[in-house]
Amino acid sequence: MSKKTNTLLFIIGGTVFNIIITILCFILLLIFYGSVLLPRLPEASSSWIIPVIFVASIVISFLVYRLAIKIIMKKVNMEKYFDPIFGPRKPQRRS
Repeated sequence: MSKKTNTLLFIIGGTVFNIIITILCFILLLIFYGSVLLPRLPEASSSWIIPVIFVASIVISFLVYRLAIKIIMKKVNMEKYFDPIFGPRKPQRRS
């Protein structure tokens, strides 16, 4: 496979991975809220908790994704298998 194909597949795979992690985090946080926090919090909290859980699941999935990318970058020579996403980097000029 070419580097462009590898890059496209890596981006699609990363996106699917991130969506799955977000959904799993949302479900787990919702279960945690329903089983642990709901009996202890007042009923008024249920109106704002869903957006908070949603944002928290996005933040957690972003952190998990970054950690996974760091691990992959340590184990795989990215330049060997993937094209730069935004074009080649220009060498920095020293002044």
